[in-house]
Amino acid sequence: MSNIYESAATTLDLFNTPCLTKVELRVACKGISDRDALSKPDPCVVLKMQSHGQWFEVDRTEVIRSSSSPIFSKVFTIDFYFEEVQRLRFELHDISSHNGLKDADFLGAMECTLGQIVSQRKLSKALLKQGNTAGKSSITVTAEELSGNNDYVELAFSANKLDDKDFFSKSDPFLEIFRVNDDGTGSLVHRTETIMNNLSPVWKSFKVSLNTLCSGDHQRELKVAIDFTASNGDPRNSCSLHYIHPYQPNEYLKALVAVGEICQDYDSDKMFPAFGFGGQIPPDFKVSHDFAVNFDEENPECAGIQGVVEAYQNCLPKIQLYGPTNIAPIIQKVASAASEEMHTKEAMEYFILLILTDGVITDMADTREAIVHASHLPMSVIIVGIGNADFSDMQMLDGDDGILRSPKGEPVLRDIVQFVPFRSFKHASPAALAKSVLAEVPNQVVDYYNNKGIKPKNLSDYESSRAFSP
Repeated sequence: MSNIYESAATTLDLFNTPCLTKVELRVACKGISDRDALSKPDPCVVLKMQSHGQWFEVDRTEVIRSSSSPIFSKVFTIDFYFEEVQRLRFELHDISSHNGLKDADFLGAMECTLGQIVSQRKLSKALLKQGNTAGKSSITVTAEELSGNNDYVELAFSANKLDDKDFFSKSDPFLEIFRVNDDGTGSLVHRTETIMNNLSPVWKSFKVSLNTLCSGDHQRELKVAIDFTASNGDPRNSCSLHYIHPYQPNEYLKALVAVGEICQDYDSDKMFPAFGFGGQIPPDFKVSHDFAVNFDEENPECAGIQGVVEAYQNCLPKIQLYGPTNIAPIIQKVASAASEEMHTKEAMEYFILLILTDGVITDMADTREAIVHASHLPMSVIIVGIGNADFSDMQMLDGDDGILRSPKGEPVLRDIVQFVPFRSFKHASPAALAKSVLAEVPNQVVDYYNNKGIKPKNLSDYESSRAFSP
C-alpha cells in the first residue's frame, strides 16, 4: 500500500503540497459518429460529477461546428482530493440548434474517477451509448496539476496579408495557440474568435494563466496556427448569407426566384439543372466546383424554380462550405452542353447560366478564357453578387466598359456576361432586379443566331435551357 501511495504522491507532488490540489482537465474526441452520412456533428462535452448518487453538471465545453474529431479549448478546473473517490462523467452531445442541450443528440459518455485521470496524466476511453460502444468514437482527457503561481498574462495577436482560402470572398480567420508539452505533444491553450472576411485580422486580447499557457515555464515553446472558414458562415447561423430563415428568403433565394421566374416562362419542360461550386461534398467531402445541388450527377435537373429552391435548401445542411471561388469549371460545364446543342440539326436551344456568388472569384484568368470560348456558343452568363463584398473585379467580366479578352489576348465574339450586385436592388422589387439582369439577354440571343445565319421557323421553335449555380 505504501508503494502505491508513494507513487501517487510523487505523481501529484503531495509531499510538498496540501491534500487539496487543483487540476486542469483538457478534453478531445476522435471518430465521432455523424448524425447521418451527409453531415458532421456539432460536438459539445458536458462534465458531470456524482454526489450522493446523483449526477450534477460541473461545466461544459464550447460547441465546435462540423467536427468529428474536436479539440476543445475550454479547460475544466477541479478541486482534487486524494483521499476521496470523485466520480466524473463526460457526456458528448451534438448541439445542432440554438436550444442547446434541450434539442441535442446524445452521442455517448465516459465515466471514470478523477484519480484515474490524475494518476495516468492522460486517459483515453471509448465512448459508450446505452452500454455499447458508440462506433469508433473515443474521448481523451488530460490532467495537469496547477502550480501555486496564479499570475496571468494578457495577449493580443494580429496578422497581415493572409492567404485567401475562401471560395466566395476573403477568408474568415481565427487563431489557435498550442503549448508544446514535455513529450513533444501540443495542448490547445486558446482559440480566438473568427473575424469575417478579413485577410489582416486583429483579434481581441485575452487573459490566460501562466500555468495554462506554459506551466509557469517562461521558456516553454508555443505554436500559433491560423485556420480559415467559408465566408458565407454556418448556414444555421442567422449571420450567414446562406441562413434559411423560417419566414423570409435569404438573398440567394431572392435573386434566384426573381430571375428564375422570368426565365422559366421561356423553357418548354420547366426542368432546370442546378449546380454548386466551392463545397466539400459527401460522402468523402472532397471539394467540388461543379456538383449537382440535388446530388444526382446523372440528372441534375430540378422541376421548376421551386424545385431548385428545395434542392438548395436540402443541400445546405449536407455539405461543408469551403473554397476557393472558382467559377470557370461551371462555365465550362454549361459550355460543353451548349457546344453539343450547336452541332444538332435544329440548333435552336439557348442556355442561360445564372451564377450567385458573395465574393470575388479566384480563377479570373481561367474564367476569362472560359467566357471567350463560350461567346461562340448559344449561351449567356448572368452573375449576381450577394452581400457587401468588393465586386470591382467582377465588372471586368461584363463587357460594358470594354471588350473582354482572354489571357492570350483573344477577344470575345460577343458580349454574353451581365453582372449586377444584389445590394443595389436590396430594397427594390424582384421585378426590378430581374429586369436589370435580363435586359441584355434578348439581344444576346439575336446576336448569336444572326452570327450563325440561323433564322427561326416560328416562335414555338425557340426553347431555352437554364442552368443555375447558387
